Amino acid sequence: MQTNAHTVQIPEWRTTSELVSYPEALAEMQSRAEAIHTGEANELVWFLEHPPLYTAGTSSHAEDLVDPDRFPVYEAGRGGQYTYHGPGQRTVYLMLDLKNRGRDVRAYVHNLEEWVIRTLSLLGVKGERRDGRVGIWVVRDDGREDKIAAIGVRVRRWVTFHGIAINVSPDLSHFGGIVPCGIAEHGVTSLADLGVDISMEELDRLLKQTFTEIFPGTSPGPTTG
Repeated sequence: MQTNAHTVQIPEWRTTSELVSYPEALAEMQSRAEAIHTGEANELVWFLEHPPLYTAGTSSHAEDLVDPDRFPVYEAGRGGQYTYHGPGQRTVYLMLDLKNRGRDVRAYVHNLEEWVIRTLSLLGVKGERRDGRVGIWVVRDDGREDKIAAIGVRVRRWVTFHGIAINVSPDLSHFGGIVPCGIAEHGVTSLADLGVDISMEELDRLLKQTFTEIFPGTSPGPTTG
């Protein structure tokens, strides 16, 4: 429960091992965000994986859905364009109360980017921002730039939902059914594709470690399955 309108909470950390359907995740995010807003629940950082699917953000263009029959397509309600989710991708949904965290959506998105960048750096991977291109990018040996993590955010009454998705070891061919985030001239990569072998559990540990560095005054709270 919230104890003070100006106190940064200790979020609940939840990890779901089985694949979570997108409608189930969206319903949970909406319900939890409302409970956080009314003071009936603490913030939540939720680690999960989805079955193969595409989500459409509020800026999606129909022509970027190259293969509409390949996987289910869901309206996400977040900003951005088309994104793929699937097994081997660590998706993290964050329901945080920005009323207690500065009321600055741009700073929040920057912190999410920094969270991913700092976590990747612990694995020897240099993730970078690019102006005009949402997400986190890596430069390959031949100079091309591939996307390794997606970021999508929605804020309702100063409570966030959606979050980040880091490609650990997904089937990269599954991205072929869309133009990821509307960017056709660049590719998609993963930690496995870059030669980094890491379990979801180890990545989660690093994400929890760097979270406390990026979001001051916050420490991992209770963990639930």
